[in-house]
Amino acid sequence: MNLKQKPTLLGLVLLILFFIQFVFKLEWKWLLELQTGEMYKRWTGLVLALFITFQWVLTLTRVIKRFRKYSVKMALIHKWIGALSPLFFYIHSIASGYGYLALLTYLFFVNALLGYLNLDVIKNNSDWLFKGWMIFHVLFSVIITVLMVFHIGVVFYYK
Repeated sequence: MNLKQKPTLLGLVLLILFFIQFVFKLEWKWLLELQTGEMYKRWTGLVLALFITFQWVLTLTRVIKRFRKYSVKMALIHKWIGALSPLFFYIHSIASGYGYLALLTYLFFVNALLGYLNLDVIKNNSDWLFKGWMIFHVLFSVIITVLMVFHIGVVFYYK
């Protein structure tokens, strides 16, 4: 297994573990109790929001000419940080929520899975597959970011 595939393996393991705990209702009481605290939710939400925001740095290194020299290194960092996304989410919330929060959760994990199954893993150099994969990964990222900002607004408006 090469260095490009290790983030995929880590991410898939963490994602599977998240869904196992979700489906079988495996809970750590101490974590559930922490997640009911307002300050805990805000601080872990900040970490999750920073994670999502940081993932956009890869896009900046690809579209801003003077940062392009960092794009290869940033792509690897993007993959490793993305591999940890189920852990970041789990620390913030064990559950998926309702309504737009459920949508945010499902898109978050579908996009993570899409990121894990990137073209380095699939080993397909098809141009249409790459463009399709990229369109969906970026589209889901945009929707996730919009829903995240909306969620932050709702949380702080109603509290």
